[in-house]
Amino acid sequence: MLERHSFGHESLKDRLASFAKDVREKAALLPPGMEQDELLRKARHADTAFHMDEWLSSPGRQPPK
Repeated sequence: MLERHSFGHESLKDRLASFAKDVREKAALLPPGMEQDELLRKARHADTAFHMDEWLSSPGRQPPK
């Protein structure tokens, strides 16, 4: 059975920033290697999604330069 997560009134940007921070903290506790690299990759993806959401929701959107 699929587990549903409840985020309350937390915005997408808040959830992405929190996720990236948590993942980076976990990665910092690991020795260098594949597992740490994977966690850091997930944090970078969350950062990218954060910035994309920020750009998409901005009033004067312009294409990336």
